[in-house]
Amino acid sequence: MELQMRDPQMGLTFEKVWAALMELREQSKDTDQRLKDTDQRLKDTDQLIRELREESKDTGQLIRELREESKDTGQLIRELREESKDTDRRLKETDRLVRETSRSVGGLSNSLGELAEHLVAPNIKEKFNALGYHFKGIAENQRIEDEQGQIIAEIDILLENSAYIVAVEVKSKPKNADIDNFVRRLEILRKYKDENNDKRRIRGAIAGAVFHDPVKSAILEAGFYVIEQTGDTVMINVPEGFKPKEW
Repeated sequence: MELQMRDPQMGLTFEKVWAALMELREQSKDTDQRLKDTDQRLKDTDQLIRELREESKDTGQLIRELREESKDTGQLIRELREESKDTDRRLKETDRLVRETSRSVGGLSNSLGELAEHLVAPNIKEKFNALGYHFKGIAENQRIEDEQGQIIAEIDILLENSAYIVAVEVKSKPKNADIDNFVRRLEILRKYKDENNDKRRIRGAIAGAVFHDPVKSAILEAGFYVIEQTGDTVMINVPEGFKPKEW
């Protein structure tokens, strides 16, 4: 026989009361688990707070160190600016000295070049005529221009007769590079003469106040006469077997 309990006022049965108790038990278990989870979260939060405090201490230390480094960097920048100003002043002074030196050297070079030309030009025709050329005309500082009127070559001295033209390059101290430059000018002179139907043979000579033996040998090998200063005049160096090149 089923046992039933009835509340005269509520109308509750035993089954309903038992079910309510079971539900409360389950709810208690769920609440207990939530409390445990909450407690764990609180512990985790507390650990995170402690870690953040430690990191905050490290960050504060880092900020203080950065501030000190910033002060040092600012000082370094100021020092570098002062050094830069000083370096700029020195560069300007160096540039001024270089310009003055260049003007002085350039002036000296021009003076030596003019001196060499003055020594060469008055005597050169007679020296070549002694070799059998019989030059009558001599011209200095000859310029060759292109169709647009631009100067494409300059010849220091030109000696001419009906059969030959001898171009003379005058240098205070000839160098190997002067040989190649002179060859290019003679090629331009040859082309210019051909365009004007002038078929005279062209030869070349390099004159100098000071010669180094290797440069002198290179000039002769290139087929140019060597004109050397001797006292207050010049002499044409014509070694045995020398054959001048013609353009």
